[in-house]
Amino acid sequence: MSLILAIESSCDDTSAAVLRDDVLLSNVIASQKVHEQYGGVVPELASRAHQQNIVPVVDTALAKAGVERGMIDAVAFTRGPGLLGSLLVGVSFAKGFAQALGKPLIEVNHLQAHVLSHFIREDENTQVPQFPLVCLLVSGGHTQILLLRSHFEMELLGQTIDDAAGEAIDKAAKIMDLGYPGGPIIDRLAREGNADAFHFATPNIKGYDYSFSGLKTSFLYFLRDQLVADPAFIETHKADLCASIQKCIVDFLIKKLERAVVACGARNVAIAGGVSANSLLRSRIQELGVRRKWTTFIPKMQYCTDNAAMVGIAGYYKFLKKEFADISLPPYAR
Repeated sequence: MSLILAIESSCDDTSAAVLRDDVLLSNVIASQKVHEQYGGVVPELASRAHQQNIVPVVDTALAKAGVERGMIDAVAFTRGPGLLGSLLVGVSFAKGFAQALGKPLIEVNHLQAHVLSHFIREDENTQVPQFPLVCLLVSGGHTQILLLRSHFEMELLGQTIDDAAGEAIDKAAKIMDLGYPGGPIIDRLAREGNADAFHFATPNIKGYDYSFSGLKTSFLYFLRDQLVADPAFIETHKADLCASIQKCIVDFLIKKLERAVVACGARNVAIAGGVSANSLLRSRIQELGVRRKWTTFIPKMQYCTDNAAMVGIAGYYKFLKKEFADISLPPYAR
């Protein structure tokens, strides 16, 4: 039996979790509201907030798990990718904590952690995927289709060649001045709109790769032309615009994913990352699973955004293989 303390600080959420083997005991997240007034994450403000949050977040995670510091067997931490200043806070804390207790360190890749979040158990009845597994990792910074043959044997089948899906959604929200973060706002408004009101073309990209830069630009030009004729166009058609742009992006994501899964012959399919919280994407992946008779895995909301539980499960599987990190390892942004 192992007890893993996990630290996540790659962007604007400070999180700590404690796992007993693959079972989650606690997962504490401190979100930063300071960025809302700027319409996006300000790296310097994020790193300062991490410094303020890291100690109370870790203390709370240990207390909720009923675990004393000395009982921890290893410390897992997000090494990258992410905002360098934010990562430095989490990495430095993890190193100090582990060294003070004489415990080993486990470095975790942030993207792998998102994918492995499906293997977190909350009790013995939790169903986890079987291999091979195809996972669509989709967030504000990344869009990838991955084939997993084991927990760390991941083959990249396709990815965005420019902007990520989450970035396109956030930019659409910013263009319409909806607020920050844009993804959840568009998702909420889209439920009130007609997804077939407007049609936006998606690029014809070979293979399983994606591209969202052109879609984002065409949306901007479309709104510019409409506003010339009607300055109130966005306000009048806000819900329909949100529903239409969201449908376009989700259709594009699902189309490529379905082709990739069929080609691989996999029967287990998952989504992960921040955009996996999108209600339309979640419903579409469920529908796809029913139609194709695939077993689909959709993360709980608490595992969609950045959290330490996913870092902990990745750390657990590395702990089993005794893949420990040297204390000299620096964080990496990309």
